[in-house]
Amino acid sequence: MKFISWNVNGIRAAVKKGFMDYFNEMDADFFCIQESKCQEGQIELEMPGYEQYWNYAQRKGYSGTAIFTKHHPISVKYGVGDYETEEEGRIITLEYENFYLVNVYTPNTKRDLSRLEYRLQWEDELKAYLKQLNSEKPVVYCGDLNVAHEEIDLKNPKSNVGNAGFTDEERGRMTRLLKAGFIDSFRHLYPDTEERYSWWSYMSKVRERNIGWRIDYFIVSNELANAIVKAEIHDQVLGSDHCPVMLELSPL
Repeated sequence: MKFISWNVNGIRAAVKKGFMDYFNEMDADFFCIQESKCQEGQIELEMPGYEQYWNYAQRKGYSGTAIFTKHHPISVKYGVGDYETEEEGRIITLEYENFYLVNVYTPNTKRDLSRLEYRLQWEDELKAYLKQLNSEKPVVYCGDLNVAHEEIDLKNPKSNVGNAGFTDEERGRMTRLLKAGFIDSFRHLYPDTEERYSWWSYMSKVRERNIGWRIDYFIVSNELANAIVKAEIHDQVLGSDHCPVMLELSPL
């Protein structure tokens, strides 16, 4: 089974930059996007063979997630019960017979860290939710998680200590989640691989020089460790300030 996750930074803009070419080439079982930045009816995507599930933010041109899947789910859930979370369209959960798929666009702490307290509450609530799901069946959790977990996950760790996405608090929440029964699929296969990133600033030549951060993940339940076939970062794919990440699992 092939899973793709991509923060498209506006699906309407991404479509104009070749999104559908990549989508069709990948032929994934599950294709998750974050930061769709659209409202219902603003775009119609022709995806024969796929069901589409969208979680729109109430604020126009902001946030939003979607999952395109070849497999009809048992159930669909938007959010985890927190009102602001649902307002911002940040979470979709699809339930299948043998696993849950959770697509997430984690709130950015903001440059001045003004949203750090909310972010930490979000992380705590999401961890409890994922643990609850994991007690029922394995979880595939993916998305733009807006944190570089370890120093190896960004180009300039020393100069970014304490900055949004690399605070001790945000990194600590990721550590706690992993210790609660989950695996970072890319690091599971490539624990020491350096300079593999999924996000780059739009500043001049930053992506060209690969001054990036790895903040897009596939996190899976521990019991799926042996099912991981591939975990890839498709950093050659343009169209957003993020690139897609891919997970391949043996059939569940």
